[in-house]
Amino acid sequence: MDIRSMTADELKKLTEEIGEKPYRAGQLFTWLHKKHAASYGEMTDLSKKLRQKLEEEYPLVTLQPVKRLISKQDGTEKYLFGLADGNVIESVLMRYHHGNSVCISSQVGCAMNCAFCASARNRLIRSLTASEMLEQVYRIEEISRERVSNVVVMGMGEPLLNYDALLRFIRLLSDSEGLCISQRNITVSTCGIVPAIFRLADEKLQITLAVSLHAASDAKRKKIMPVAETYSLEQVMEAVRYYFRETGRRISFEYALIENFNSSAEDVKELAGLIGNFPAHVNLIPVNTVKESQLARPERRRVEDFAKKLEKHGINVTIRKEMGSDINGACGQLRNSYMK
Repeated sequence: MDIRSMTADELKKLTEEIGEKPYRAGQLFTWLHKKHAASYGEMTDLSKKLRQKLEEEYPLVTLQPVKRLISKQDGTEKYLFGLADGNVIESVLMRYHHGNSVCISSQVGCAMNCAFCASARNRLIRSLTASEMLEQVYRIEEISRERVSNVVVMGMGEPLLNYDALLRFIRLLSDSEGLCISQRNITVSTCGIVPAIFRLADEKLQITLAVSLHAASDAKRKKIMPVAETYSLEQVMEAVRYYFRETGRRISFEYALIENFNSSAEDVKELAGLIGNFPAHVNLIPVNTVKESQLARPERRRVEDFAKKLEKHGINVTIRKEMGSDINGACGQLRNSYMK
C-alpha cells in the first residue's frame, strides 16, 4: 500500500488496524506531507517498533534526484527524478515575483502525441501515483530550500487520463495539515479529454483548468493534436462552459503559436469567434523548438501582433514568459536526452 497517497482518514483507519492510537495518524500525516520525510527513520516521535513495522509493510515512495539543471538566464531549475521502477520523470522550478511555481509530470511519457511536444517521443509508459506527483513538489522544496506557492500539472503526460491519482494529489496538496497550497494556486492542463472535464467540474474544486487549443478549427487541430479526432472543438467548448458554470473558475486556453500554421490574421478571427464573450484567458506560447519536430516559432513581433489583434476582439491575453530556454526547457527534452 502506498502510504504517502493516503488521506488523513485512511491513515487513521490504518493506524487503528495495526493496533496504534488514532493520534498516530496525525503524526504520520505531518511527517509525510508537511515535513516531507524521505524515510521512517526521520519520524522520531514514533516508536522504533512502529517505524520498523511501517518500513516492512508500507515502504515509502521517495523520488531520487538524477539530474538538476539551473538556468544561467533566469534561475529556472529543471529536475530529472528517478522512480522506484527505474523510470525517470521531469519537473521544473520557476521563480516569479509572486512566488515559486513548480511544474510537475502526471505520467511517465505521454500517449497524446501532439506534434509540438517532446513528451510523447518515448511513448506512454505508465501513470504516476498521487505520491509520485506530490514527491516532485516535496523534493524540490527540500533541494532548493525554498517554499513553493503554485503548482502546475503541465509536465509530461495528460493529467485527466490519470484522473483518480490527480484528484487525490490535489486534495492532499491543498490539505490544511499538509503543504496547504490553495486550490486556486493549482493549475491542471489538459488537451481536451471531454468526459473527464465534465467529471472534474462536478468535483467543485477551485483549481484553474488550462485547456490546450493550439488551433481554432477542427481541421487544423487534427493536424497537430490526435485527440481532436476523438473530441471536436464544439465538444471541448461545451465541456469548458459546463466547468465554468459549476465552479465559477475562469478557463485558461493554451495556444502555441506556430509559424505559417496558426498565426495569421484569419486565425485570430477564428479564435475570437470560438471563444466569443466566454470569460476566459488566452495564454499565447511561442512554440518550443524541439529537435524531433519541424515546427517553427514566429518572430517576437508577430507574436505581439497576434496578441494585440486578440485584445481588439475583447479577449484577455498574455504571452507566456519563456523560462529556462538554456536548459532544455521544453517539456520532455531532458528526459529524452537522458534516455538516449
